[in-house]
Amino acid sequence: MTDRAIYVGILIASAFIVGVLYIAFGQLTVKRLRKNPETKDALGLEYVSGWDIINVAQALAFPIAWSKKLEERSFSFMHAKASLLLENTNKFDRFLGAVFYWLLIITGLSSGLLVLLNSLGVFQ
Repeated sequence: MTDRAIYVGILIASAFIVGVLYIAFGQLTVKRLRKNPETKDALGLEYVSGWDIINVAQALAFPIAWSKKLEERSFSFMHAKASLLLENTNKFDRFLGAVFYWLLIITGLSSGLLVLLNSLGVFQ
C-alpha cells in the first residue's frame, strides 16, 4: 500500500466523521438556536442551506477576541454573533462546535494539500 493510499484513507475517514459531526451539531445545537427568537437572526449569512451550521461552529470555535473583531467589521452580517451564541449554548455545544469546525478545516486543507502534492509529483 502506498503512502498516498494511506493519506487518502485517513482523509476519507476524517470526512466521514466531519459529516456525522455536521449532522449532530446541526440537530443538537443549531436547530435549538433557530427556534429561539433571540438568536434566530444572529446565525450569520446563509449562502446555501445549512451554512449557518458552519457559521455557528466557527463562532463557538474561534477565540473570543477574534470573534469580537469579526463582529466589528463591516461584513459582520456574514458571521454569527458569538457573544449572543455563547450566552445561549452550554459547554457541550461549544465543545461539539469547536471539534466539528476545526476537524472540518483540517480535513479540507489537508485534502487540498494532498491534491497539490500529488500534482507536483511527490507521490510518484
